[in-house]
Amino acid sequence: MSLHWYDFAGFVGVILMVLAFFLQQSGRVRGDGLSNQLLNALGALGVLLSLLFGAFNLSAFLLESVWLAISVYGMARGARRHSR
Repeated sequence: MSLHWYDFAGFVGVILMVLAFFLQQSGRVRGDGLSNQLLNALGALGVLLSLLFGAFNLSAFLLESVWLAISVYGMARGARRHSR
């Protein structure tokens, strides 16, 4: 079995998402904090890349797409809140 760049993108994505969850559960980051949202967004993007260029799975693709969209929404909401 040979690994490609998109496999590594998926591995890194999973690590980032699990790290974000652990940091939130351990109280080191806030759920609505930018660092948590960035970790989740970059993680979802990595997994999406692995799905698009590797073995496609529709349900995983939909999950990661929604995960990315919610993360971007949270970042935009936080930016609007800080600009006021």
